[in-house]
Amino acid sequence: MTVDARRDELTGVWAELIGQHRAVKVLRRAVASSRQQAEAGRHAMTHAWLVTGPPGSGRSNAARAFAAALQCERGGCGECNGCRTVLSGAHPDVTLVRTEKLSIGVDEVRELVRKAAMSPTLGRHQVLVVEDADRVTERGADALLKSIEEPAARTVWILCAPTMDDVVVTIRSRCRHLHLVTPSDDAVAQLLQRRDGIDAPLAAHAARAAQGHIGRARVLARDEQARIRRDEVLRIPARLTSIGACLVAADNVVKAAADEAAAATQLLDTRERADLDQALGFGTKGARPRNTQAVLKELEDQQKARAKRLQRDALDRVLTELTAYYRDVLGVQTGALVDPMGQEPGVGMINADLREQVATLARSSTPEQTLQRIDAIMQCRVDLEGNVAPLLAVEALMVALAQRH
Repeated sequence: MTVDARRDELTGVWAELIGQHRAVKVLRRAVASSRQQAEAGRHAMTHAWLVTGPPGSGRSNAARAFAAALQCERGGCGECNGCRTVLSGAHPDVTLVRTEKLSIGVDEVRELVRKAAMSPTLGRHQVLVVEDADRVTERGADALLKSIEEPAARTVWILCAPTMDDVVVTIRSRCRHLHLVTPSDDAVAQLLQRRDGIDAPLAAHAARAAQGHIGRARVLARDEQARIRRDEVLRIPARLTSIGACLVAADNVVKAAADEAAAATQLLDTRERADLDQALGFGTKGARPRNTQAVLKELEDQQKARAKRLQRDALDRVLTELTAYYRDVLGVQTGALVDPMGQEPGVGMINADLREQVATLARSSTPEQTLQRIDAIMQCRVDLEGNVAPLLAVEALMVALAQRH
């Protein structure tokens, strides 16, 4: 069966889950089973799911599609009011949780557990989708455990995480596991052309650069500034000619990530503050609540946490681009990729447009040095996750990339 024919099988709420035909088959079967059981007066469908997969594979989209199909009279047509309200986040019996902070705390989880105990008001199920289950704290996981162990008859939990290991063992052992795969570059490019109207060459470039990350590919295809930022990152290795150059590069990377986070949150921060000021009575003659300062401080803390996460996400994209760059270098050095200076330039390369630069670095270093540089990128990611100051972590990385071991 051709890729196009397989793609055409995915219709309705499943249409954008490209490359996930096996997963969709499992979910469709579960939806059909739930309907049969409901008609027989039973509610025995799996009540807790853990959807895993690499970044950009569509975990959140799969969870939302599944939630919509569970509420749909036709199993996920994508056209009815039930499907549309679930996908837009407006269905009263589907709760979609995606944190803008670094973690999901116990208070948030307890509110979800309270919601999970309620009977559905309109739909067939009470569905709770936690898109960042890997960010649930240990105390939050303890609060979640009982609800998953002893669920209400018509409640379905759908948890999303990069891997099973990112979710505490007591939770994952009580969920049915569904793993998504990285879609092919061709499949992502076809989606960009079909859904977003991107021309074929740009769609192909964005898909290859995004390495199967659908959301990232869409951003690269639609946002010229995102492509410019990526190009700046890929110029970094050639500029690391001295300690001073390393420090300058690190400073530029961290500032760019902070600016990107600030730009993404500025309007939202302003709107949240205005809404809170109105709720607290600022600008009016009425009495204000006694805990005004505490409420304002809580909002500021939440906004700072959101900005910190977005900055970390931006830095993570830098690390991903650098990893792909040195992967190309290693591929040339080991012969895994076609010689970028040969008759088929860049075949198999992620950064085929930089083939001459990649070839130069491949000739001037060894595979062992390239692996050490990739290890340094991985260590920087670990340091950032461990709350090392971003500038210190990135400075250490740039120095490691410049060194000849």
